[in-house]
Amino acid sequence: MNHFLTRIGMPPSLALGYLGVVIFMMGDGLEAAWLQSYLVGHGLTETEAATVFAGYGVTVAIGSWFSGVLTEAFGPTKTMLSGALLFVFGTVLFIPAISSGIDYTTLLWTYPMRGFAYPMFSYSFLLVIAQVTPKARLGSAVGWFWFCFTFGFFVLGAQYSDLGFSLLQLTPIDMLWTGLIFIAIGTAIALFSFFYNRRRGIEIAPGKGFKAKSLLKGITIAVENYKIGFGGLARTINTVASYGFIAFMPSIMQNEVGYTQSEWLQIWAMLFFSNIIANLIAGAVGDRIGWRQTIMWGGGFLCMLSVLGFYYLPVWTGSYWLGMLMAICLGFGLGGFVPLSALMPSLAPENKGAALSVLNLGAGLSTFVGTALVSVLLGSLGPEGIIWIFAVLYGLSIALVRTMTLDDETAPSPAEHAVPTSPSRG
Repeated sequence: MNHFLTRIGMPPSLALGYLGVVIFMMGDGLEAAWLQSYLVGHGLTETEAATVFAGYGVTVAIGSWFSGVLTEAFGPTKTMLSGALLFVFGTVLFIPAISSGIDYTTLLWTYPMRGFAYPMFSYSFLLVIAQVTPKARLGSAVGWFWFCFTFGFFVLGAQYSDLGFSLLQLTPIDMLWTGLIFIAIGTAIALFSFFYNRRRGIEIAPGKGFKAKSLLKGITIAVENYKIGFGGLARTINTVASYGFIAFMPSIMQNEVGYTQSEWLQIWAMLFFSNIIANLIAGAVGDRIGWRQTIMWGGGFLCMLSVLGFYYLPVWTGSYWLGMLMAICLGFGLGGFVPLSALMPSLAPENKGAALSVLNLGAGLSTFVGTALVSVLLGSLGPEGIIWIFAVLYGLSIALVRTMTLDDETAPSPAEHAVPTSPSRG
C-alpha cells in the first residue's frame, strides 16, 4: 500500500490525514450550494445575504493567515483540533438564528464564527504536507490535498444535501445539524493519523513554540519578497468567482434561468467534480511543463473565458446541459491554479510556513473578496457586472503569475520533473 501511495504522489504517512480532510470539508460545505437561496427565500434581500457571506469571508481570511504560523508554533494536532472546536461552537450559535425566523443582525456575527474553522483545520494540514514532502513530489502531494479539499467541500457536500432533501426529507435545519457528525469523524481520523505516526516513532511537523516575529513574518514576507505577495494576490483571484457565486448565483439560476434546486445542485457538484480531476491533472502537468505556465493558461485564461460562459449561456438558452458543460470548463480552470501550492513555498524555501501563510491568506481573502464584491456592487451593477469583474480579475492573475520566476538554485531540475513514479500535481 505504501508503494502504491508513493507512486500516485501521496505521502503514505499522511494518508489518513487526507481522508480526514475529505470528511471534515464535507461537513463544513454541505450548505454552500443552497444557503443563499434559503436565506433569500426566508426574508433577506440578495444584498443582505451577500453581506452575511462577506462577514464569513473575513473570518476565513483571518483563520487562513493564522493557520500556517500557528501550525509551525504549536503543531498540527492542536491547530486542527482548535479549528474543529470553533466550527462546533459557531454552529451551535448559528443554527438557532435561522431556525425560528431569520434574525439578520444575529446572522451577521454567528455565521462568520464558523469561518475560522476550516482554514485552521485544512490549511494546517497543507503546511504539514509542504514540510514533509520532498520537492520532487510536492506537486503531486499538494494536488492530492486540493483533490480532497474540493471533493469534500463542494462535491460530497452538495451531493449529500441533494440526497438529504430529496430522499431523506431532511429540513435545512436538520441538514445543518448533521454537519457536526462529519466534522467529528473527519477530525478524529486526521488526529488519529498523527497519533499513529507518533506511536511508530514518526513525529510529523512538531511545533517550534510561539514567536511573535513568526506571526508577523506571515505578512511581512509578502512585502520583502514581491513574488510571494503576487502569489497571494493570484490565490485570492483563484476562487473569487466560486465563492462569489455562492452569494448570488443560486437564486438567479433557479428563479431567472429556471433550474430546479436539484438541477442546480447537480451543476454545482459537477463544477467541483471536474475541479478535483483537474487538480490532479494540473499537478502532473505543472511538474512537467512548468508551474507558472500551468497556472497562467490552464488557470487564469481558462477561468476568464469559462466564468463568462457559466453565466451567459444558461441565461441566454436556459439549457441545463450547457450549464453543466460550462461548469466542467470552469472547474478545470479553477484547478489550473493548483501549482501555486508548490510554487510559493519553493520561492521561499527557508520560510515555507510564512509563504504558505500568505497563500492561505489569499485563499481566505478569496472568500471575502468574492462575497464582498457581490454585497457592495450587486445592487448597482447587477449580476452581469459582477461576472465581468470576475473575468477581468482572472486576466490580471495571468500578469501576476508571469513575474513569479524561480531562482536557478531553487527551481526544480529536469530530472525532478521527470520522476517516473510520481504523477505530479502542484
